[in-house]
Formats: sequence, C-alpha cells, structure tokens
Amino acid sequence: MPYDFDRMIDRHHTNAVKWEAYPENVLPMWVADMDFAAPEPVLAALRAKVEHGVFGYEWASRKLLETVSARMQKLHGWQVSPDMVVTIPGIVSGFNVAARIAGKPGDGLLVQPPVYFPFLKVPENTGMKIQLNQLKQVNDPEGMHYEIDFDEFELAMNKEGAHTAMFLLCQPHNPTGSVYTTQQISRLAEICLTNDTLICSDEIHGELLLGGAEYTPMAALSPEIAQRTITLVAPSKTFNVAGLFCGFAIIPNPQLCKAYRQEVERLTLHVSSLGLAAAQAALSGDCDDWLTDLLCYLTNNRNFLAAYIARNLPGIRTTLPDATYLAWLDCNELVRSKKISTSPYKFFLEKAGVAFNDGATFGPGGEGFVRFNFGCQRSTMLQALERMKAAIGSLPSI
Repeated sequence: MPYDFDRMIDRHHTNAVKWEAYPENVLPMWVADMDFAAPEPVLAALRAKVEHGVFGYEWASRKLLETVSARMQKLHGWQVSPDMVVTIPGIVSGFNVAARIAGKPGDGLLVQPPVYFPFLKVPENTGMKIQLNQLKQVNDPEGMHYEIDFDEFELAMNKEGAHTAMFLLCQPHNPTGSVYTTQQISRLAEICLTNDTLICSDEIHGELLLGGAEYTPMAALSPEIAQRTITLVAPSKTFNVAGLFCGFAIIPNPQLCKAYRQEVERLTLHVSSLGLAAAQAALSGDCDDWLTDLLCYLTNNRNFLAAYIARNLPGIRTTLPDATYLAWLDCNELVRSKKISTSPYKFFLEKAGVAFNDGATFGPGGEGFVRFNFGCQRSTMLQALERMKAAIGSLPSI
C-alpha cells in the first residue's frame, strides 16, 4: 500500500525538542528527526506493550540480536553473529564508549569536520586529544560535494606526538550526505591498520540512501578490517524512533566486544523495553515497504530542494546528498558580499522565521553554513524555502 507522507501531523505542544525549542511562528528545519509517523508495524508493537500494561526491566532478546544480524546479511551480505551485537541507548553513547576503551587520556581521536557535532565533544568527555582531517569542499556548477584529502588524513595521524587511538568515521556522512566508495573507505582503513588505530564507524544513516545510492559498511570490507572496527547502527533515523533510544554496536573482535560490553555495563547504559520492541519491529522486514516509499519521497524532496535553491536563492549553494535527509547549505557568499552582517543561522532565524542547525557547530569548515532537515512534508519544506527567498529578496544590493 502507498503511504501518505504529505499528511500533516501537528507536533506543537508535544514536548518535541524540534518543535518546542523556538517560538511557534518559527519553522524548525533543524534537529534530525522527521515529521512522519513511524511505520504501522512499529506502532502496533508499541500498542501491544502498552496494552499488556506491565513495564518491567528487560534486556535485548536473542531474537532481537538475531534480527540485527539478519538485517546486516540482507542489506550488505555481511555475516554478523548475534554474539557480536551489543545493545546501546544510541549512537552518541556508542561512540563515547568506543573512545573510552580505545585509548586513554592524552591519546588522539581523529575526526573529519565538518561533522556531526557530538563527535567534537568526545575529547572533552574522555581526555583524548582531537586530531582533524578537514573534508575538502568542491564546488560544482550549481552545487557542491566533499572529498577526502588522504595525504592530510595521514598527516593528522599521531599528530603532536599523540598516538591516534581511534578514528571516528561518519558514513554516510552527516552533514554533507556523502556516501564514500569502497575504494575510499578501504584506503582509510588501510591507513588506520598501519597505525594500529581502532575504527569506530557511525553508520546510523546507512539505510537512508537516496536516488539509488549504494553503501558498504566499513567492517564488511574484509575480516582484517572488521577485527579493528566497531560499527554503530540504529533504527532511530530510518524509522523515526529516535526518542526511544535504542541502537547497536557490532563488534566482530571477541576481545574488543567483551571490553565494550563491560564498559556499557559499567556505565549502566540501559535500553528501555519500548525501545527494544520498536527496534524488533523496525528491523524485522515488516516495515520495508514503508521504507521504500519513504526513500522515494525523500529523494524527491532532495531534488526539489536543490532545484529551488539553484533557481531562487542567489548566494547559496547546496549539497545533493547521497543519503540522509539533511542538506548542507553554503551561505558564505552572502557573508563575504556583506549582504548579511551576522551568521546565516541568525539571519534566517530572525529575518525568515526558519530555524536551522548552525554550521559553525560542526567544526572547522562549517562556518557560514546551515544544515537543512528536509525530512518533512513537502509543503513545510516549500514554506521554509519561500521564507528564505523573501528574506534574501529584501537584502540591499551591494
């Protein structure tokens, strides 16, 4: 059956962070959850738990761990045993745990900005030293994309005398929407293995592939790479159940898996019974028809967004993301020309009534950018774009 993603769902006054952080007249196009209801099999699983009426302690069932393993096999042909799967409250918890077992205070943590901003807080949480390999922006005739500078990646390794204990990869990438080729991630992995560096790969957007894009998990490249990789996945972004806080770390190396599991237990990182039930329904395959329709809708949103910006928003260029429901908008021309005297984030919030994520929070290379969440009804996205167009149209010519 077709799913109606154009149906409006009023999220005001629901305690939703996305919709309650700003005044009601502001359109929230920021935090990465979607404005669509979760698929019916997930809702049915949650209704069954509520109707049962008892909410006692639970742990992840063997069936759920087998479901995660089967999902990896189905999607990627990646052989994962249930014993490799550790349940976690979410991806941010997951990569902070990985850093704690990968190294010690003073060791290096390598990241590739501009990148999902909680990556940049891991050194603060662990005492590790941040090491940066900034992604290279490449402008196209109407948009832009990002590439990895591998020479700079190697130079960032063990910088300033700090052994790079962990490389924290975001793939598919947030906020650029890039999906790297197997050749690209193989080269990153080779450098990490040469330097005895653990890889932690945040692959939460791995099922949100747009326009037929393809993606390979880092750990699926080879057994050698898998032994030095912690892969983080979750149903939260794909099936819009982020607030239920359930994710998974997949760790093929038995010793590493044991250390990771012990750290999760030491930090008492429990997952709720409702999160476990939702994950089982989401990853079972029962929601795949819904997901197929979602990806078509998001791809059309992406294409509409890019075309609208190219036609109507002078001074702005955008990525055409391969994955995610996030566009990365470069507004630096508006800043350089002095058409706006503040950050693009503040300009669009104050002059257009549209709230984005401020690109500066994504680290070096993010200044002058905003992140646009197009995981919403087309009418909401169009309203935001028209507000942006009006705000830019009111600027004086210089």
